[in-house]
Amino acid sequence: MSEEHFHYHIHDREHEHAHAHGIAHTHGHVHENQKAVINRLSRAIGHLEKVKRMVEEGSDCSEVLIQLAAVRSALDNTGKVILKDHMRHCMVDAVAAGDTDAIDDLCQAIDKFMK
Repeated sequence: MSEEHFHYHIHDREHEHAHAHGIAHTHGHVHENQKAVINRLSRAIGHLEKVKRMVEEGSDCSEVLIQLAAVRSALDNTGKVILKDHMRHCMVDAVAAGDTDAIDDLCQAIDKFMK
């Protein structure tokens, strides 16, 4: 994603003010899959660094494209883990707290993720 989206659970005028002015907000918690996400991201970074080296070394374009596809797939799969975690935890908490903006935020994030 080109824009990072953070979400704090703030249930007062600050929350409404932040939304009205497009201010990012974030959760202050750790998900059960955080370690798995970090590991997946580390692997994707390693693959991307390999792609950069391949380009610098003048590797075959077809091989570079195959490696880029692997990076894209790794990122997409990481996004799926984050999305599922978000649905199981953040959205459940938001619905319980009556935070209807969370649904709109999630829809916007999905739109950006799936471009």
